[in-house]
Amino acid sequence: MIELLQQVRVIDPVSQTDELFDVLIADGYIQAMASCISDISSDTDIRDCQGLVLGSGLVDLYSHSGEPGFEERETLVSLLQAAAAGGFTRVSVLPDTSPAIDNPALVAQLQKRVGHGDTGTRGVREIINTIPASPPLPLLHIWGAVTLDVAGKQMTELADLASAGVVGFTDGKPLENLALVQRVLEYLQPLGKPVAFWPCDRQLAANGVIREGAQALRLGLPPVPASAETSAIAAMLELVAAIGTPVHIMRVSTARSVELIARAKAAGLPITASTTWMHLLLDTKAIKSYNTSLHLDPPLGNASDVAALRAGVRGGVIDAIAIDHAPYTYEEKVQAFAEAPAGAIGFELALPLLWQYLVETGEFTALELWGALSSNPAKCLGQKINAISPHQSAELTLFDPQETWKVERKNLHTVSQNTPWLGQQLQGRVVQTWC
Repeated sequence: MIELLQQVRVIDPVSQTDELFDVLIADGYIQAMASCISDISSDTDIRDCQGLVLGSGLVDLYSHSGEPGFEERETLVSLLQAAAAGGFTRVSVLPDTSPAIDNPALVAQLQKRVGHGDTGTRGVREIINTIPASPPLPLLHIWGAVTLDVAGKQMTELADLASAGVVGFTDGKPLENLALVQRVLEYLQPLGKPVAFWPCDRQLAANGVIREGAQALRLGLPPVPASAETSAIAAMLELVAAIGTPVHIMRVSTARSVELIARAKAAGLPITASTTWMHLLLDTKAIKSYNTSLHLDPPLGNASDVAALRAGVRGGVIDAIAIDHAPYTYEEKVQAFAEAPAGAIGFELALPLLWQYLVETGEFTALELWGALSSNPAKCLGQKINAISPHQSAELTLFDPQETWKVERKNLHTVSQNTPWLGQQLQGRVVQTWC
């Protein structure tokens, strides 16, 4: 199929381009790109794209899959379909499934399941591709567990998992045994794979569900002090300084954390960091509704935390925005706020809401937001995103910032509906992806 996108706004964080172009796409490649393209074949599908945005495919650093073990929350099919609908062309799933992704056999099984395995395997990708008008599925990457059963006690066979093709290593849970963290960093150094940690002192966090502060007192919910995160980050940075293994710091959520990471980067430590999309949009005041989809871990920050996180992303201290898609069933979320499991869905909502509240308001440039969702997460994974230019493969997302739609079950590809925006009208929607 040959497509000509006329007068589309190209946002390319790799070449730092934000301009109007005609873009010709054929056979999975960008054939031509110019201010005006008129020399085309008769079978070209010409599309008027005025007002639309064409950007690099979005890359998610980490999200949760229900399958295997909790398919009632999310299957690999629905996960990838939701990601595609949200503009993502690469997705990396955390190993906290049931069973946990802590051995090469399960990695191989999941790769075959999505069609990345041996030839002859009829995986998710092949099945979906037989459905008419189905969007192409993102590439699925798999994080390998650092510890057996992500229990934080015994190290996995890291070299075997690396050979099996995991994208990197993380438990996606706090690892509080610093001696174990030290050994992991030493073992991983020669493997050249990314390793991600979520620094959090569970003893300091205790049973808290809201960031410590005035709002926590008003709502009568048990608080989590910022020091639960910052003390763990400080310890992690000391280990990185001593050992030298590059580390990615997940789920940064406090202003003080941004300061610590900024100092460490200025000192030359090999670290990258990410926050999640909801921590950039909402603060503790939103929790007055007691909507359990606002129960996140780490919890939403205070207004000063949100401001620091936004400045951190814009300034490059926080490298990337992660989705941390965490689906749960209706029954699991219909509980008291403190009792409901922490997490919310996000693949289909993140880009529209971030664009609406950060770009449309002028706080972020389009390039700043797009880079934090595409090329920068790819770098954190040791990957690269190609520039949007002729002769490059078409890994692209076409986005309409003006289209309005309602967040309801019939309009979502994900199985779960745990989002505080359920039932609300949003502005901005992904039109198409090329993978």
